[in-house]
Amino acid sequence: MGYQEREPIEAQISELKPRMKSVNISFKIVEKGEVREVTSRADGEQHRVCDTVVGDSTGLVTVPLWDASIDEVELEKTYRLENGYTTLFQGHLRLNIGRYGTIKEAEAAIEEVNSDVDMSAEEHERRPRYGGGGRSYGGGGYGRDRRGGGYGGRDRRRGDGGYRDRSEGY
Repeated sequence: MGYQEREPIEAQISELKPRMKSVNISFKIVEKGEVREVTSRADGEQHRVCDTVVGDSTGLVTVPLWDASIDEVELEKTYRLENGYTTLFQGHLRLNIGRYGTIKEAEAAIEEVNSDVDMSAEEHERRPRYGGGGRSYGGGGYGRDRRGGGYGGRDRRRGDGGYRDRSEGY
């Protein structure tokens, strides 16, 4: 089954979970973060990225916007994303437009945004990409303490006990 042949999921923000594909969703732009310059691991090119907080009547979620899409959306406007997907970035939920997704201004504006429920605030358990299922690196305790406990010299910000999965490009 090809990527674009999936049955789309009509969702609200509070229904988002990690690793969802083909998500159709409407949201209002609540906040645009600082634009950062990053270098792509894939092609070495420079790109701009901006973490944007979006919301609907059920909650908030963070959407990373890349390059031209940063300038195409405006604060307080409502947009419709079709064929988006969700990922975890450093254990936190993200809604992504991706190369197959489209975003356009919505016909109906969202007035009320529930800012009490932030779907990107909760830290999700990260599954290892390779090897068995279950909790091979998250349950042991070391490296998970935000105050920096655990084994010395580990990068506290990663919070994963020093393990790196291959998707991080190291």
